[in-house]
Amino acid sequence: QLQLVESGGGLVQPGGSLRLSCAASGFTLDYYAIGWFRQAPGKEREGVSCISRRGSTNTNYADSVKGRFTISRDNAKNTVYLQMNSLKLEDTAVYYCAADYSYNYYCGYSGMDYWGKGTLVTVSS
Repeated sequence: QLQLVESGGGLVQPGGSLRLSCAASGFTLDYYAIGWFRQAPGKEREGVSCISRRGSTNTNYADSVKGRFTISRDNAKNTVYLQMNSLKLEDTAVYYCAADYSYNYYCGYSGMDYWGKGTLVTVSS
């Protein structure tokens, strides 16, 4: 069964850090661009960060997280990470990862082929 599983969410104080993981099973992420998305209560889902398929280090970040979040991939572990530092109250959301089979070395936030079920991040004092 092909699936993505997110983990690493939890409760953190403002200014704290979390690292989210997106692990794939049933397929290799080598040929997929990976995106992280989030959806806060009452808001639409938004793209947070993405990384291109294996073979390139192209990444993209939403303006709201630039300089605070870092996306990376561990090909040996078939996993993509989202390191989140200097967390703010407004980062509270369910975070999802998604995979897009890619024929180039770019990434984006549309046309995703597989989605995880999400992990909750709560930033609160």
